[in-house]
Amino acid sequence: MNISQLETLLTISKTMSFRKAGELLNLTQPAVSAQIKSLEEEFKTVLVDRNQPVTLTDRGQVFLEHAVRVLDIVEELKQKLSDLSLMPQGHIVLGTTSSIAIQILPRVLSYFQNQFPLIKTTIHTMPSAQVLSSVENGSVDLGLTYLMEHNPNVQMSTLYYDTFELVVSPHHPLAHLKHASVDKLREIPLIMLSPDTLGRRFVDRVFAKHGITPNIVMELSSSEEVKRMVEIDLGAAVVSKQSIANELRLGTLRMIKVTELEVSHPVGVIYKSGRYLNSAMQQFLSDLKGMPEDQFISSE
Repeated sequence: MNISQLETLLTISKTMSFRKAGELLNLTQPAVSAQIKSLEEEFKTVLVDRNQPVTLTDRGQVFLEHAVRVLDIVEELKQKLSDLSLMPQGHIVLGTTSSIAIQILPRVLSYFQNQFPLIKTTIHTMPSAQVLSSVENGSVDLGLTYLMEHNPNVQMSTLYYDTFELVVSPHHPLAHLKHASVDKLREIPLIMLSPDTLGRRFVDRVFAKHGITPNIVMELSSSEEVKRMVEIDLGAAVVSKQSIANELRLGTLRMIKVTELEVSHPVGVIYKSGRYLNSAMQQFLSDLKGMPEDQFISSE
C-alpha cells in the first residue's frame, strides 16, 4: 500500500468515476484501475463497485475512513517539515462574516501580507453561527466572529468589542431621532438578519424580554445585504455598529440609540482545540492578539 493508492481511492469516492479520477490525478484510466486492484488484492476484499456510477462498497467505505486519517497525518507531517523554514509560510483558510471581511480584514491583511509574503490566505464568508461549526469540522482553520459562551472544542481570544444599533434611512419617519425606547420597535417594519446569525439571536432575546412581536418584512443572511435594503427605505434594522461606519459617514444611514440594544459583544478569533497550528497560523494569531483594539475599530 502507498499514499498514491489512498489518494486515488479518495478521488474515486468523490468523482464516482475512474476516468474523472484519472484526469484529476494526471493518471491514465488503466493506471487508476491498477492502483485500486492492487489495494484490493493486498487486503483481499472488494473496495469499489465498478458499476456506473462507480461507488465504494461497504468495506470500501470503512477502508476510506481510515485512509482519510492516514492522509491527514501525512499532510500534517508535510506541514511540520515545512515549518522548519525560518520564514513563516503556508496557507490559512479564514471563516468570517461578510461585515468583518469588509470592515476589519483589509486593515489586518494589508499589514500581514506585506510582512509575510509566503503566507497565502483564503477567506470564506458565512453567517456568524456557521463560523463556529466550520472551525469545529475543520473546513476553515481560523474563525473571526462574535464569541459565544465557552466551548471546549475551540480556543477563543477576544480582539475587540462591538454593539448592535438601530439604523434607518434618512427618509424614515424616525430618522430625526437620536434616541428611542425599545417600544418604538413594536410596529415599525423591520429588516432582520436570518435566524442562523448571532446578531438575530441577540435581538430576538431583547424582543422576548420586552414582550415585543416584531413586524418583520424581510430576512437576509448578512449585515451588508440588510444595510442595502435599509438605505432604500424598505424598513429599519438592527446591525453591528462596526459594520455601518462608512454609511454613517456618507449619510446613507442614520443610527438611533436604543439603550436595550447597546450591550457589548466580544469579537475575536477562534480555532479548533488541540489542532496543529502551522507557522502561518501561529504568526497570524500572534499578530492578531498583539494588535491594539483601536486597530479594529474604524476611525471614520
